[in-house]
Amino acid sequence: MSRHPSTKWAQRSDKVFLTIELPDAKDVKLNLKPEGHFDFSAKGADDIPYELDLELFDAVNVEESKAAVAPRTICYLIKKAESKWWPRLLKKEGRPPVFLKVDWDKWQDEDDEDLGLGDFSDMDFSKLGMGGADDDMEDDEDDDVVESANKDGEGSKAEESKGEEAPAAAAEEAKP
Repeated sequence: MSRHPSTKWAQRSDKVFLTIELPDAKDVKLNLKPEGHFDFSAKGADDIPYELDLELFDAVNVEESKAAVAPRTICYLIKKAESKWWPRLLKKEGRPPVFLKVDWDKWQDEDDEDLGLGDFSDMDFSKLGMGGADDDMEDDEDDDVVESANKDGEGSKAEESKGEEAPAAAAEEAKP
């Protein structure tokens, strides 16, 4: 009996990312059909057979899809036949299988794609002027806290000294 490897997925309007987590996979066989049928089989570390048989939501472009087998994962970039967002990965409605999870590292919402959010490949983070732990701002904030504490302390000492004078004056007035 074969097992199902843990599989993660994410999408864009034009493609689907499938990541099959199977360390030290051997005899990897991937089969993708234009109507959206995806088959996977491999042997794990102890020659245990693993397989997937997924009926994807819609048709795909097999020629433009790419696979990469790495030591810990098998990644498949599946090009959609039509550039549109799928409401789910599988054609079948209902709860997805337990081994199939959303890949939150690659996930992007439909609204974010139009704005170009989530793609930081051309951004130079050094120009953002973001400070580190040894910035002067932290020291300034600490000084302000100390100064306000000192002011509070001085004010309460003044009140205490006024309070001490009042009973002494009252005692002098009471003497005949």
